Amino acid sequence: MNLAPQEIRTFFITAVTADRRRLFQVDANANLLLQLLNDDRAKGRYQLHAFVLMPDHLHLLITPAPDVSIEKAIQYIKGGFSFRLKSKMPVWEDSFKKLRMQDAASYQSHRDYIHENPVRVQLCSRAEDFRFSSARLTNAVDPAPEYLRRTEEPIACAPQ
Repeated sequence: MNLAPQEIRTFFITAVTADRRRLFQVDANANLLLQLLNDDRAKGRYQLHAFVLMPDHLHLLITPAPDVSIEKAIQYIKGGFSFRLKSKMPVWEDSFKKLRMQDAASYQSHRDYIHENPVRVQLCSRAEDFRFSSARLTNAVDPAPEYLRRTEEPIACAPQ
């Protein structure tokens, strides 16, 4: 399989639960998905840079491992969660939305969107207060890929 070069394989992902069921407002379900994300990261399947588990959907910033397609990475997440949940009902909508991160500004704006999502819908007043987000769980994520890190331009001083 020919995959894009690793340095351009970071994606913003949205996946929605089947029938918009509010699966992740149940702490046990949200914690089950968080454990899966942690287990997959430990197995080297992908790097997770930001996430939020909203009641009926999730947003991720994710970089699949070099030998893993984005579709396979999402299959690990959605399929793995469905298996662990052991639900007799469908868990996820069939598809997911993806957007490749082009530059540091896009990465940062999507990261901010992820972290502010629960604030926008009034689930909390500050992003850091939401229990199922990388804004709070900062140790549950990987750093941004090098090509998506902001580089601050040094400020040039005028000669005296």
